[in-house]
Amino acid sequence: MHKVIIVTGAANSIGRSTCRKLAQAGHTVYVSLREADDHDEHGGAEAGAEGGKHGADLRTIAFDVSSEASVNSAIDAIIAENNRLDVIVHNARQVLYGPAEAFTPAQLAELYDTNVLGAQRLNRAALPQLRKQGHGLLIWVSSSSARGGSVPFLGAYASSKAALDALALGYAGELARWGVETTIVVPSALGPGHYIRSGRPLDTVRAEEYADGPTADLSEIALSALAQLPAKDRTPQDVATAIADIVDMPFGQRPLRVHFGPDDDGAAAVGAVADGARAELLRRIGLEDILKPAFIG
Repeated sequence: MHKVIIVTGAANSIGRSTCRKLAQAGHTVYVSLREADDHDEHGGAEAGAEGGKHGADLRTIAFDVSSEASVNSAIDAIIAENNRLDVIVHNARQVLYGPAEAFTPAQLAELYDTNVLGAQRLNRAALPQLRKQGHGLLIWVSSSSARGGSVPFLGAYASSKAALDALALGYAGELARWGVETTIVVPSALGPGHYIRSGRPLDTVRAEEYADGPTADLSEIALSALAQLPAKDRTPQDVATAIADIVDMPFGQRPLRVHFGPDDDGAAAVGAVADGARAELLRRIGLEDILKPAFIG
């Protein structure tokens, strides 16, 4: 069934692949103009041209997840054009790597703004329409670092993804009776390349203290060891295909959480226990019904 979808983070690898896959599957997909420009710089023009051959409907619209006014305006325009909005894919992300102490408060504020608050702005703009419709789907692209084993110097990024994960679970329970579904997609965060391309601390003096002190070899040991792990990571295309599959699943059959890549950091194992504990608590307090969304005809 054709759906109207908005995707954030369309300029990153998972976002580019997801937009193309969803559009080629016959859905109407909206991305921000700014991200569409970045998309072209990274080879998105070719992907868009290829998608166009198959009648793909990939549309650009002016919105910035860091601006409440911009997000509100974009959602209003999408609803005016389509009289509905069906799916939100929260994929915007910023990655930082380095000693937590060496990041300035302003850096962490910017990180959390991109990775967490942007999703909140978009939800506040879009959810009134989804609740009015009595159906909708939120897909949250998290990271195994949110619940998996902690890698040194990844604390800032992991904390932002942990916040996003917790927020997604909160929304899942609060929206179930409105007919709005939730799926948390968890790609593996391991692999040295993921961190090498990340942002670095602005407080270089403190970063150097870690680089020259007893923690001098932490990063080298960690990244070297990660590089030796079996190369079983899923590609962005695999994650995009899974997201498209989730969108096309029948109502009520979408999983709460989907993991991708090897469980080298134990995130899938921890997630299974934590989500099981959540489900058991909700049953004990008489809220078992919110474990699955209600169908509102």
